[in-house]
Amino acid sequence: MVPIILPPIAALQASLTRPGGHRALVERVLTAAAAPAAAHVFTALFADEALDAARAADERLARGETLPPLAGLPVSVKDLYDLAGRTTLAGSVLRRGAPPATQDATAVARLRDAGAAILGSTNMTEFAFSGVGINPHFGTPRNPADAAVARIPGGSSSGAAVSVALGLAVAGLGSDTGGSIRIPAALCGLVGFKNTQCRTPLQGAFPLSFTLDTACAMTRCVADCLQVDAVLAGAPLPVAPRGVRGLRLALPQTLVLDALEPAVAHAFERALRRLADAGAAIVELPLAELVEIAQINAPGGFSAVEAYALHREAMRTQRERFDPRVAARIALGEGVSAADYIAMQQRRRDWIERVGRRLQGFDAIVCPTVPIIAPPIADLVASDEAFFRANGLLLRNTFIANFLDGCAITLPCHTPGELPVGLMLTAPGGHDAALAGMALAAEATLQAAPAP
Repeated sequence: MVPIILPPIAALQASLTRPGGHRALVERVLTAAAAPAAAHVFTALFADEALDAARAADERLARGETLPPLAGLPVSVKDLYDLAGRTTLAGSVLRRGAPPATQDATAVARLRDAGAAILGSTNMTEFAFSGVGINPHFGTPRNPADAAVARIPGGSSSGAAVSVALGLAVAGLGSDTGGSIRIPAALCGLVGFKNTQCRTPLQGAFPLSFTLDTACAMTRCVADCLQVDAVLAGAPLPVAPRGVRGLRLALPQTLVLDALEPAVAHAFERALRRLADAGAAIVELPLAELVEIAQINAPGGFSAVEAYALHREAMRTQRERFDPRVAARIALGEGVSAADYIAMQQRRRDWIERVGRRLQGFDAIVCPTVPIIAPPIADLVASDEAFFRANGLLLRNTFIANFLDGCAITLPCHTPGELPVGLMLTAPGGHDAALAGMALAAEATLQAAPAP
């Protein structure tokens, strides 16, 4: 299956003016969603509901009404968000038989209010606890970027990313606790925007970490990410147009450039040259505070501690039904005391303040989103050692923004014919609008520059 190339949301809406245009689009993507290339992308398809939303958009257009921003356009929803009348699986067989949701999650309700045609629930890492995207229960969607080798899509929002990369959705609603939007976006060649956590409501989202979870989405371009973010947050960001010239970007010399695969290093260095040639100042900054994350997040880490609190009864009585690799990570939270947990929270607050002071005078941090290209699925299925090594590398750079309670966006920086590589911009919490303006400018620069 050749991916469907969907234009940006505004251009797509402008093209769907003929009678039945939205319905025809949704019918097309539903057909493609049943093709072998889309195997394991969805845990459920909602054909009738999606077609009803498309039909409603066509009828409103025929009456001359102004359409909501996502009216009649296919959108996918990660299977950790409640949809009224359906059981939220969160990537796990342990959730089979759980009571159906009584109402939509807030994020889903806002997508519906914007007219979105909710195409289906997308596959994910069990309980969102991995950056790899492998799921032994429901299968692993294949990264569309490589026709020759079945590579991981990244996680935990694996199906969300592949649904957008295949052109089955204009946006994939996912979540980001340590990189679960930005990792699969980077590996699949997409844009993923992790907003400041408090910007979007988490009501009705199955939790991994109450401290770190963020409701957000991925799309094909920055403008679309910002349009979807406005829907999810209930208000658009006040983005001021700007250029790359004059940007001061901090390039940390600690941690984020370690163990870069050659393809990532080459694409990232090329992208930095383009930004610098356009007038951005790329400033090397030690930022030694980054090595403290592993120490502060010990002994179990927020995700492990909070996930264990949620799953402790199932871990005691049904551990054999978990993905063993997910269970191993949840178990790290078992022995953490309340005193340890409180100390982690206090140390994190202090760290956020210190890093914020260090970043004064800079517009954002710039670094590779992940240090590796997508590994083959088979290699990581076969070896726990390879799996956990890859998982650690995938999460290393993205987790900085979550720990900082900040915002971050990944942009594709590879060229055609290369496997996807992401460039990430990260800013402290509450700087979402400024980050969005930078991302629009950086995207235009990277797309306009010719390959060397």
